[in-house]
Amino acid sequence: MSSPVREHGHAPRDDEDDPMQGSGQEEEGDPVGPAGASDDSSEEPEEDEEEERRIREGFIVDEDEEEEQEDSEDERRRRKKRRKKHHHRHRDEDEELDEDDLELLEENTGAAFPRRITRIRPGRETESPPAASSSKARAVVESSDEDLDNDDFPRVQDIHNIWDDERAAGRDDDDVDMDDMDNFIEYEDEEEAGGAMDENEREERRRERRRLEKARRRAFGSRPELAGIDQNAWEEIHEVFGDGHDYDWALLGDEEAVFEEEQAKPEMKYQDVFEPSEIRARLLTEDDDLIRAQDIPERMQLATSSLSPSATLSLHKPLTENDLDDAASWVITRLSSRKERDFFRGDGQYHHLLSDLVQAITCALRYLFVSSFEVPYVWTHKRDYISHFNPATPRAPVELLSLDDLWRLYSVGQKYRSLLERRAALDALYARLGVSDEYFQNEVRKRVETAEMASDATEWLGMKYREEKKNKFDVAFHDDEEQGEVRKHKTPSRISAYELAKKTIASKLAEGFGIKPHEVVLNFISDHNTHFVEEQELNPLAYAEQFVDPDATRAQPAEELLARARMIIATELGKDPLLRQEMRNTFKSNALVSVLPTERGITKIDEHHPYYNFKYLLNKNAADMLQSPQFLNILAAESEHLVTVSITLRPEAKADFERKLNDAYASDSFSDTARAWNEERSRVVQEALEQHLIPVGIKWTREWVREEAEDYLARQCAQTLRERIDVAPYTAPNMKRGDTPSVMAMSWGKGDPHKDSIAIVFLDEAGRLREHTKLDNLVNTENQDEFMDMLKRRRPDVIAIGGFSIATTKLSRRVKELIEGAKNSGDRSDEVPSIPVIYVHDEVARIYQHSQRAEDEFSALTSLGKYCIGLARYVQSPLNEYAALGSDISAITFEEEYQQLIPKEKLLTALERVLVDVVNKVGVDINRAVTDSYYQHLLRFVGGLGPRKAQVLVKKIASMGGNLVNRDQFIKNGLLTTKIFLNAAGFLRIVQDSEPKPAKNRHGEDIDVPDPLDSTRIHPEDYELARKMATDALELDEEDVHDEHPSHVVSLIMQDEENERKLDDLNLDDFAVNMFVANQDKKRHTLNVIRMELVDPFGERRADFVLPGDWEVLTMLTGETRRTLRVGLIVSVQAMRVKENFVIVRLDSGIEGMINKRYLTDAGLSPTQVVKPGQTLSGVIIDVKLDLAADQFSVELSSRETDVSAGDSQFRRVKHDENWNHTQYDRDAEMQARKKRAEVDRTRRVIKHPNFHNFNSQQAEAYLEKQQRGDVVIRPSSKGSDHLAVTWKVDDKLYQHIDVVELNADPTGQTAGSKFVVDGTHQFSDLDELIVNHVQAMARKVEELMMHEKFKPGTEDDLHLSLRNFVAANPSKSAYGFTLNRKRPGHFNLCYLANKNSTVQTWPVRVTPEAYYLFDTPAAGVPELCDAFKIRQKSMSYGGGLGGPAGGKTPYGGRTPGRTPAPGHATPGHMSVRQVGRTPNPYGGASTHPSAVPGAYPPGYGGMSQYGAPPQYGAPPPAGFQTPSYQQPGPSNYGQPPAPPGVHPSRAAMIQGNSWPNGF
Repeated sequence: MSSPVREHGHAPRDDEDDPMQGSGQEEEGDPVGPAGASDDSSEEPEEDEEEERRIREGFIVDEDEEEEQEDSEDERRRRKKRRKKHHHRHRDEDEELDEDDLELLEENTGAAFPRRITRIRPGRETESPPAASSSKARAVVESSDEDLDNDDFPRVQDIHNIWDDERAAGRDDDDVDMDDMDNFIEYEDEEEAGGAMDENEREERRRERRRLEKARRRAFGSRPELAGIDQNAWEEIHEVFGDGHDYDWALLGDEEAVFEEEQAKPEMKYQDVFEPSEIRARLLTEDDDLIRAQDIPERMQLATSSLSPSATLSLHKPLTENDLDDAASWVITRLSSRKERDFFRGDGQYHHLLSDLVQAITCALRYLFVSSFEVPYVWTHKRDYISHFNPATPRAPVELLSLDDLWRLYSVGQKYRSLLERRAALDALYARLGVSDEYFQNEVRKRVETAEMASDATEWLGMKYREEKKNKFDVAFHDDEEQGEVRKHKTPSRISAYELAKKTIASKLAEGFGIKPHEVVLNFISDHNTHFVEEQELNPLAYAEQFVDPDATRAQPAEELLARARMIIATELGKDPLLRQEMRNTFKSNALVSVLPTERGITKIDEHHPYYNFKYLLNKNAADMLQSPQFLNILAAESEHLVTVSITLRPEAKADFERKLNDAYASDSFSDTARAWNEERSRVVQEALEQHLIPVGIKWTREWVREEAEDYLARQCAQTLRERIDVAPYTAPNMKRGDTPSVMAMSWGKGDPHKDSIAIVFLDEAGRLREHTKLDNLVNTENQDEFMDMLKRRRPDVIAIGGFSIATTKLSRRVKELIEGAKNSGDRSDEVPSIPVIYVHDEVARIYQHSQRAEDEFSALTSLGKYCIGLARYVQSPLNEYAALGSDISAITFEEEYQQLIPKEKLLTALERVLVDVVNKVGVDINRAVTDSYYQHLLRFVGGLGPRKAQVLVKKIASMGGNLVNRDQFIKNGLLTTKIFLNAAGFLRIVQDSEPKPAKNRHGEDIDVPDPLDSTRIHPEDYELARKMATDALELDEEDVHDEHPSHVVSLIMQDEENERKLDDLNLDDFAVNMFVANQDKKRHTLNVIRMELVDPFGERRADFVLPGDWEVLTMLTGETRRTLRVGLIVSVQAMRVKENFVIVRLDSGIEGMINKRYLTDAGLSPTQVVKPGQTLSGVIIDVKLDLAADQFSVELSSRETDVSAGDSQFRRVKHDENWNHTQYDRDAEMQARKKRAEVDRTRRVIKHPNFHNFNSQQAEAYLEKQQRGDVVIRPSSKGSDHLAVTWKVDDKLYQHIDVVELNADPTGQTAGSKFVVDGTHQFSDLDELIVNHVQAMARKVEELMMHEKFKPGTEDDLHLSLRNFVAANPSKSAYGFTLNRKRPGHFNLCYLANKNSTVQTWPVRVTPEAYYLFDTPAAGVPELCDAFKIRQKSMSYGGGLGGPAGGKTPYGGRTPGRTPAPGHATPGHMSVRQVGRTPNPYGGASTHPSAVPGAYPPGYGGMSQYGAPPQYGAPPPAGFQTPSYQQPGPSNYGQPPAPPGVHPSRAAMIQGNSWPNGF
């Protein structure tokens, strides 16, 4: 094949510069010109130079516009080439080695180097001008000659790969003999071939090209006449003049910036601009796009509420028709207790309709989970299929599923869908294990009915087939496609005791119990035993003896083997999924909940605390807590560490379960052996219950009760919201029900006449703000006239009042007075209408006034003006106001006390469902939603839609012009997908302004025309039914309306004045029966809906607007509730006005009250004698007077001493639960009373000293925690007024408390004494002397020892490990070290390890101000302490071989670790030091030694150290095993320990001398 260069060899230069014809890799050596042309810039054609000049001058002028575009494109390509050549030239020349470097390398290495070697400079480029070199000249010549036969230019179709050459440059560096020019040669046909060429073919092709390349170069070298100059001359010329490219960089300098600007910029995405949180808020994530695109209702695609800012995509698979029967049977038992009572019980009201209920549930599940219809669609358009229809009695349908039942069914159906996925995962796990388990297949798998059982079965499989799971591996072959690295979860590496035991002989012993665990379970769940025990001839202990290891060193006692076998069986029983489910069922009906306060809770939860109700709850039935918030409060108190919760089984239920499990496991034989085995099995059952089954039941019960209680509270909040929004707009007199009123809203804010003005806004019927103003008051005539003028002009239908204080009632009274006065002023009565003045719920308005939405909509209004907007909108439509809140709706209080206990996601889901119900009940005008952003908030709650789908729907309609004519356009114009249209169509209203027109124009083309049915709640699938009804009602024939629009008859019946009568004349029952008989269509309810819609399209179906009651208004204005203004409570009031017979007072909330003269004092004095204005009094509420019509709210109080002194504790006290633990309550009450008496009796010390604080021990430690080591706190002592306590910091989290006795203490505790005694031996004259000479002296001793090289920071175990590591590394040495004794602050432990086979010995070191004490041996310093240890150890080593091969005894006052030492060493706490299975060492100690004889302790030892430590330092030894103390030898005995009896003294000295350990 010929080269592209040769084919276009005579083309103009512009074509040759086209990247389509040149190499994409523009480095030195690449062919860029025609054959035979040099790369020298001096030989560029004139046209190219002219183009460069034009570019430098900044403009290009061509005659033809198309040529200009082509030339500019060519120019950019040429500039790009030159820029790359320049860039690579800079890089390459900077990296080249010059001649001097090459000569130096040749001298030192003796090798010849090619004249172009580059330095390795990874990732570095230079901007400096290139330097000339001879090697550069050669490269240029070779590059020019190389163009002759190069056919490796990229083809046209590979233009998008031109940058690949640049990225791949330098990869092929195989032939060291070639010029490094090879590094820049790319073989594009290799890339084109892709995977079709194997490695051998590629290598062969590379070799062939290299061979041709060498041949070309040799030919060039052998014919220098081609250039006219020989090679040596060329080199000399280039040495002097360069290669002609030395100053190319100067010509291209001004092009670099232009080139960089013109580089193609990467495509900008919104992810590169916005923060992820902003993208989520704008619903622009990939999940949001997926939700918008899928033809599934948006709420069905979300795992949580669409109101939640963190709503996530649900990845559940839809159900299929095959799943419906199982789903219906699973759901029906979990729907509600009422359904179970009415349908399942034989005496239930609807027991005869049970099969119809199953059919209704199946239909509902099909609509919800197969057809993807939302609840509003099913409830509105398919209600006939969830009701019982009897053709014989069509007038008496039975509603099988209510709207609440549908939502409950949807929730339970979601759980079933999750269960199916869990089952599938379980089946996949079982298949991967590759095992065959009949018990799992036939029993377990068929009974997996809950998520808990699926989890249990998964755990059971993992436990039973753990080894099979480990041994599974994926087989991969060498020719498999390479898989990406899959990130796997790290599995826990802990091995349980069960797994360890399962690998031992104990597993074989467990099989000897005669019956397998799963057979026991099958016996348990069946009515009678189907599997029987195989009897053993030996009793359990004798049988276990057979499994004891014959090796005595590894042998385990038979009792321990039996215990391990029991543990194996108990674990397998406790992990069995079926038995666990039985335990959960038992807990569900028999669980008891008890509560006990913690130490903190005893004092904090008093009789007025809300947690007092359950402070001592005892054995309350868990099932009784499902419909109350009590359990959630208990969990909240537990999280605050105020109480502890315990869940137990009823004793009789537990005993029954245990008895039944024993019966399933026990043998029926009566022999002694069988009884012994049954006792072992009973122990297994007990262990399985206590360790596995009961904890599982407790955990499940806790979650079950919590979830049910949360659901109950969420339903309560949802019901409250429904009562507030399922109401029509306020209907003023002379208004049609359902019409929107015009509203004037007013507020005085907090009602301060000096600060607050009155804000007034007016909204018309469409919700548009028409006027707003602000008045200082309504007292001045000018302000009154302005207000009345606005009232006359605007003539609102209603005036709404709201505010933040009780002063709002004055505003309401004043407005009513002005309106009433204008009506009664004669001629002006016609000008002022009778306008109702009402209070309005303002929870939404309070949130709205500070929201960003209010700022965007009404930025010119004040905060109070925005509050009035919220009030007015609430009057016009409470539904719109709540729907516009979005996720902020959870901030509204729907349940006064317990709403905060509900998780936010669960609360939002419950509230959203109410909004969805009511919005779809009312319907949404789609054309208004497109143009009105406030009204548009309703669109997201329409069936099938959501925030994302509503957003894109509005945008699509707006792009069409913003107005729809009929519902057909949703499908024809691609506005909604099929399922979304079916869900939403009946709820999207298109208001019709004219009669329907023919659907075709005069040319026979289809056009969009209005349809009156599009302005009704009738679904398009029922349009024909509606038209049929209209035709029958009008008694028309099809011929009468043949040429008209199909819905022409509908418009006729709607306009007919007698439409209601005509439609009532239709026999809808017969119509429904005929449809059912003919096609099995159930349409009785649908026919009723059609009839109502034909009479009143989208008529108001909601209840009347609900005005707040008197207590609600009082709470809104003051925050007071029935609980806080309860009769009998004592409140603080301030006297405002004092009259002769009464006093006017004001509560803190602003409510005014009155105290009559007879209730003021017991003496009956005049109020003026007793009270002055501004005085604060305490009064008992004796009456609350609320008169909403007159705007009067007041209380009547009594301040008599006899009334106030009685207190109000009986009214404020929280009533405790009926299940009350009186015994524990009395016990704790007595303890608290005793503590209070002790606190009263204890005088508070007052000592003038900077280190004195009235702290207890915990407070002192907390204070010293941030102080330095050695810092001191002096504090009172609990031992009496003649004691002080000194606490000083030994180390971090280590404090010593010293008891100080005051010999001449001040009985009042106001001063310190002059004699202070510590430990009965140290006496000081004042506190400063005590601190300096005692505490600080000990602190210095502690610091000195901690700075010693033998001190090891950390725990004692850390020191033990360090000693063992040292001795293991140095077997011939022993080791010792010191560490802090964390159990006895101010003391150290000296730990000693004689050799690697011995046990670490621990001796106590006590610190005093003057010395260290090793036992009772004083040492002035640390070196002396070490010497004392060595001397004592040496003497004891002589006496008993401490730490020698025969083991050792713990010295007096010391201890050994509480673990079994290595074989051959003495067990701590035992007197014998003899080894098992080894000849005793006769020199290891004699039984006649005084230390081995009980009672032979020398005087002064007595088994206790001087500071009270027991002989076993730390925990006392087990009873019956006392390590004897060692008699300390006197000075004369050092080095001469007594010889063992029967041994020559010289022989004993020689043996004992040789056993002296090394390493000291």
